[in-house]
Amino acid sequence: MRIGSVLENQEIEKRISITPDIIKKYTSLGFEIFLSENYGHHLGISDDEYSKLGAKISKDENEILNSSNIIVQLGIPPEDKSSLIKENQTLIGILNPYENKDKLESLAKKKINLFSLELLPRITRAQSMDILSSQANLAGYKAVIESFANFEKAIPMMMTAAGTIPAAKVLVVGAGVAGLQAIATAKRMGAIVFATDVRMASKEQVESLGGKFLTVEGSENLETEGGYAKEASEDFKNKQEQLLSETLKKIDIVICTALIPGKKAPLIIKDNMIDNMQAGSVIYDLAAIQGGNTALTEVNKIIEKNGVKIMGEGNILNKLPISASSLYAKNVFNFVDNLFDKKNKKININLEDEIIEKTLIK
Repeated sequence: MRIGSVLENQEIEKRISITPDIIKKYTSLGFEIFLSENYGHHLGISDDEYSKLGAKISKDENEILNSSNIIVQLGIPPEDKSSLIKENQTLIGILNPYENKDKLESLAKKKINLFSLELLPRITRAQSMDILSSQANLAGYKAVIESFANFEKAIPMMMTAAGTIPAAKVLVVGAGVAGLQAIATAKRMGAIVFATDVRMASKEQVESLGGKFLTVEGSENLETEGGYAKEASEDFKNKQEQLLSETLKKIDIVICTALIPGKKAPLIIKDNMIDNMQAGSVIYDLAAIQGGNTALTEVNKIIEKNGVKIMGEGNILNKLPISASSLYAKNVFNFVDNLFDKKNKKININLEDEIIEKTLIK
């Protein structure tokens, strides 16, 4: 059995799916690893490092895609590469079925086994494979670092002989994995942190990290059975807007992380609300790629309005590719380990296994 992986488009994705520390785990299951030349070069990992661990390196990406039983990637390979994948091969990655429906239907018709890891159920057994949590954790941390770097004041309170500098006030919109990590990071750096979320279950988590949870009057718990946020009612949105409009007047930095799986990101911070913010404030929008949580967000651009910077991030994990790749590679291995029938040395697509059933694109 052979597992292969080719380089992603370096302009949009710097993460890799197989790191050196995971090679021995694959080989212990009996897999042969097949990688494209300079696979980890941009991350400081040489081909020699992979070769010494038993991986085979090839200049011919077509050969890798043609001859691998399992292909692991971050996303769907471009058309010229994905067209080389054939019947009974398996493609594992973050395939984004909501946006890539037509591409995936075309691949599925060729009887290719497609597994999209962002569809993993939120059950205990799947935690070691949970790519959304591992990647969002890093994204929340990095969003705070990036926003603080663009904020032109000190973050913690400083008492000096010349006077006192007040602590920066941070608002985190969305208290999922990314939001909770953002709260923890901002708090560690000395900021005063507020947070809001449509799921009332988040209140206790926010407060345990030292943040203040902003509660919308008469709010309901808008949480799906899978633990994700669901769309709010118009009444909730109106009350949330009033609360945020007042709160934003005193906030220095906003970290936006609110997403609804498979839908456009909810518009939470409107144009007129930004007008109320203090000049010099920063909004960092992690939801930019799905439309953004603010009215002015643009992907990979800094928009300035009345002295407020709105930063839209396309792929923040490209700024932490080594850490992100390390976690992603471990998540993928754990998924393959569950998928692989060790006794018969073959892939076992057992649809009675909730993990396999939920992630398989049919």
